[in-house]
Amino acid sequence: MEFNCVKDCSQCCIEREYYPSKKFGKIGVLILPDEKQKIESLAESIGISINIIPRIAISHDDSKPERIIAYQMMGKEQNGNTCPFLDSETKSPHGGFACKIYNNRPLACRAYPLIETDPIALDQKCKFCQTCPTADSNLNSEIDSLIQIKSKMNADMPIIWRYATGIGDQEDASIMQTGWIMER
Repeated sequence: MEFNCVKDCSQCCIEREYYPSKKFGKIGVLILPDEKQKIESLAESIGISINIIPRIAISHDDSKPERIIAYQMMGKEQNGNTCPFLDSETKSPHGGFACKIYNNRPLACRAYPLIETDPIALDQKCKFCQTCPTADSNLNSEIDSLIQIKSKMNADMPIIWRYATGIGDQEDASIMQTGWIMER
């Protein structure tokens, strides 16, 4: 069975998570450097505002990030939720909200519901994965997208930096940080 969204679900386009902890704030949709201009152009062409910020960078030493290897597109709500390309006025064929750029969506969206873990796993918050016992049996295009992401995120320098967004729920404001944090 091929992956299909569950009726009336757009959860993966709405809810954002704190990652790797609340200190870093909520993360946005992963955007690779070679996708950034395309996504910005798509937003401009349909007249919406998006916020793409850094996500992961690398460096030779611990003084500062030297090269960004991944960006993230933040949600349009103050707490970081809801993809700006989600059309909350139009229903998709599965009954959830439609994506305004579905055929041109980022690789991270194409890879979903696979998540980068070791080993690779299905997102257990995905309603399709919860309801379909054979959800992992035919995810070839999703696997291909995840492989492309992994091959393009070449960390050819020894130090990895993660960008803390400072975006999240109000009750977590005192925990969250903003800016580059070196991974240890």
